[in-house]
Amino acid sequence: MENGRDTFPFPYQPYNIQEQFMQALYSALDQGKVGIFESPTGTGKSLSLICGALSWLTDFEEKRKQESAALLHEGEAALSTVTAPSSTSSSSAEPDWITDFVKKKADRDLVSKLKDEELKRKKREERLEMIRNNVQLKYAMKRKSCEDEEAIKLLQLSKEEQTEPQGDQEDEELIIAEYESDDESKTKSRFSATEEDDDLVEEHVTKIYYCSRTHSQLAQFVHEVQKSPFSKDISLVTLGSRQNLCINDEVRRLGSSQRINDRCLEMQKNKHDKHQEEGVKRKRGPAKSVCPYNKATALQKMRDDVLGKVHDIEQMLKLGRETHSCPYYATRLSVPPAQLVVLPYQILLHEATRKAAGIQLKGQVVIIDEAHNLSDTLSSIHSAELTGAQLCRAHSQLTQYSDRYKSRLKAKNLMYIKQILFVVEGLVRVLGGKVGQNPQTQTTQTGTEMLTINNFLFKAQIDNINLFKLPRYFEKSLISRKLGGFVEKYAGSGVSLHTQNSNKENRRTEGLNRYLQTLQSNQSTTPGSSAEQQGSEAEKVLSASPMMQVEGFFMALTNSNTDGRVVVQRQGTVSESSVKFLLLNPAVHFAQVLEQCRAVIIAGGTMQPVSDFKQELLFSAGVGEERITEFSCGHVIPPENILPLVLCSGPSGQELDFTFQSRDTPRMMDETGRILSNICNVVPGGVVCFFPSYEYSRRIVSHWEASGALSRLANKKKIFQEPKKANQVEQLLSEFSRCIQRCAADPGGLTGALLFSVVGGKMSEGINFSDDLGRCVVMVGMPYPNIKSPELQEKMSYLDKHLPHNGGKSPGQALIENQCMKAVNQSIGRAIRHRGDYSSIVLCDRRYARPATLSKLPEWIKERTSTHTTFGPAFAALRKFFLEKKQKQV
Repeated sequence: MENGRDTFPFPYQPYNIQEQFMQALYSALDQGKVGIFESPTGTGKSLSLICGALSWLTDFEEKRKQESAALLHEGEAALSTVTAPSSTSSSSAEPDWITDFVKKKADRDLVSKLKDEELKRKKREERLEMIRNNVQLKYAMKRKSCEDEEAIKLLQLSKEEQTEPQGDQEDEELIIAEYESDDESKTKSRFSATEEDDDLVEEHVTKIYYCSRTHSQLAQFVHEVQKSPFSKDISLVTLGSRQNLCINDEVRRLGSSQRINDRCLEMQKNKHDKHQEEGVKRKRGPAKSVCPYNKATALQKMRDDVLGKVHDIEQMLKLGRETHSCPYYATRLSVPPAQLVVLPYQILLHEATRKAAGIQLKGQVVIIDEAHNLSDTLSSIHSAELTGAQLCRAHSQLTQYSDRYKSRLKAKNLMYIKQILFVVEGLVRVLGGKVGQNPQTQTTQTGTEMLTINNFLFKAQIDNINLFKLPRYFEKSLISRKLGGFVEKYAGSGVSLHTQNSNKENRRTEGLNRYLQTLQSNQSTTPGSSAEQQGSEAEKVLSASPMMQVEGFFMALTNSNTDGRVVVQRQGTVSESSVKFLLLNPAVHFAQVLEQCRAVIIAGGTMQPVSDFKQELLFSAGVGEERITEFSCGHVIPPENILPLVLCSGPSGQELDFTFQSRDTPRMMDETGRILSNICNVVPGGVVCFFPSYEYSRRIVSHWEASGALSRLANKKKIFQEPKKANQVEQLLSEFSRCIQRCAADPGGLTGALLFSVVGGKMSEGINFSDDLGRCVVMVGMPYPNIKSPELQEKMSYLDKHLPHNGGKSPGQALIENQCMKAVNQSIGRAIRHRGDYSSIVLCDRRYARPATLSKLPEWIKERTSTHTTFGPAFAALRKFFLEKKQKQV
């Protein structure tokens, strides 16, 4: 196999740029590169990724098979030519018969190893073939892959029966198991571990992990796989969270992801307890519920079905209900033998989540699609924030838990609980408060403080605590889940503890009751609100476990002192104040993926500018220039189907300068209204206008309402505004589309619709304004991020200190410009969605005319962009563009 391929299986005749994309992708995978691939939306990027990557995987497996067969043949040949021990003397230190014996043994070992590998490969292929033909497997399901890693931990830690004294066993499931320190657990594992049979461990085949941002994007990718020539030959599995994959209605009704996870894990523990109690007299008490969808035989059958045919998440949910088996656990059992694993990139980019899902990256291929915000995503995943209210609630909950069960907790557990409480007290002190008092009434001096991790620990007076042991304790003891169950049991049910316990217990839980009542009384209520609304709000607060957030913050503090900062924000009261860990160096976490994988492909429709990807993520992670490859292709649309314009001035000659100092002036707002009015006169169908922020959108629309400009626009196109809530987006788009269709059918009235949207908002990513929905995209100003943000300033300072300066600009300044242009590129790419589409793009700001700014536009837009210092020629070009399109349609 060479580092390239001439032809690729494809469902139709591919475009030239698709062939180039697949060839470049094939070469990058074969050479083990880190690739940055850009292919505009509408150019068949998903199919190119599928056919290029799976062609390489097919060839790679075939090459391995041939090499294995060749080595086996050579080994057998070498073994057969070994002669009997020679009787002649040798000049070497060892006699000839010893040398021959050693060589013969080595050859035999090599042949044996090659035979074993060949046998394993054949078994794997036969097994997958049986699955595809829906033949029932004859061997038992592997023990080690039978349960989720979290459930196994629960089984290992379920020792309460052995450690608890005889007597009251109430709340047994809430008690933390005996905890072993790092040294103790290592010693125990050294002496108790036994060699496991290799057959019990599922071997991971060479595979491709495909990641994208949302489940809808993953579903779209799976549908493309189903249409590809590989649909019948590839074993694919889609991973998701319990919230997305659970089919147990009792659990799904819990709503929040945290409660669903907790209930699922509790059912897994109950399942193990039930197995342990078989043949043993059951304890008195109600039977523990076990999930009916988590039976081994059903999971095995669903696993076979998942691997035998390509399914998306909706199809897997349907399959799970039909087979009465859990899609969540069945998909995780399918990971080792699957050749293509499709998952949200939050699962892959977070190490703990990755391990819990059974993902192994060593020697595998990772493709990260829609990766334009990869740096921000990594930073967000590994950052953490806590409010003063959460800290005080966590401290109170854990104190009540410790007081109630202190006679039943082992000394080491009590020690760690005290350490956690001590650290939480320190965090509250940093916010200017004190635990044990109402955080809503404690006032603090307003201000923001940026600290290194070490300085923050000193300020909180917790530098004497080993923060590397506490996250391990959280992980092994499951204390956050235990505490969440404790609060839910005694608060979520609304049942008074006094009715259930003896007088002695009443005294022990009196403080807990007071605390729960305080929480309920502290809920913000409005005059006229119903008791039912107040009760549901109180239950929502009570059921949330702030200790989960505390756990995440403790883990964040284990980052290197130079890689992050802690932002202390005091807002007047302790309740509203917060501490936030800000990750400044996302490369430190991405480096794990880059080091383990054979190849990593970072792909997107708009990857420009790529300089920050290379500097911030790759070079900082230790990747050399020689391992990086870049590919960017144009669009499939003809050049005459797109008209990008840069406007430097408006119809009245007003220079377009939307800097922060001048954009709020009445003359600038009036000129923007005149530009939109002229555009709506000549552009048919839909016009989408992007503003740099929600606040500016609100101000300019209010100004137009007062001046009458909005009513003039409404006479030409029906006006829509981006909704405030995400669940209203679909309805608005539906109404927007219907309005444009009605206007096209009845040309006598309005000419279409005008949508006001915001850069970085709900309409700037993932929404397709194809055909008549987006005949023109207008960008008002340049959406620079808030330079006064303390977090952004700290990020800029970090980059200036750790990255090289290029082209006379500091890395911090380059970050600002790159973030702005990435947002612009995402927004203006909403209109052109397929080969026959056409649209115009109007960039309203003289700053777009700067060569450095134009260079950051996608190549296929940049090469067709014209800059106009006056409005007249630009408007003439716009009118001519749509007149020609109308004539062609006649």
